[in-house]
Amino acid sequence: MPPKARPPLPPGDAAKGEKIFKGRAAQCHTGTKGGANGVGPNLYGIYGRHSGTVEGFAYSKANQDSGVIWTEEVLDVYLENPKKFMPGTKMAFAGLKKPQERADLIAYLATLRD
Repeated sequence: MPPKARPPLPPGDAAKGEKIFKGRAAQCHTGTKGGANGVGPNLYGIYGRHSGTVEGFAYSKANQDSGVIWTEEVLDVYLENPKKFMPGTKMAFAGLKKPQERADLIAYLATLRD
């Protein structure tokens, strides 16, 4: 389910994205190597990973079967409105409507890898 063509995101600021992560995602997700899953899966290594593949996390069928690879473009569309992008997801997050906030969060998520 590739996203429809849309304008590219503005450049992201990973430091601002970390603040967004801590304020909007850290209550459900961790982002540390080897970190535990919470209500949501550990997001360490999400960038470039196949959806529904974090060991030990019970994903929705929609997420497991989506075939999604988390690229900048896919994360942009998903983070804007997760339930619209992936009907059936368990993610209880309304989304980030501002492109700059999505760009910043994606820039931060891209740092969570080896």
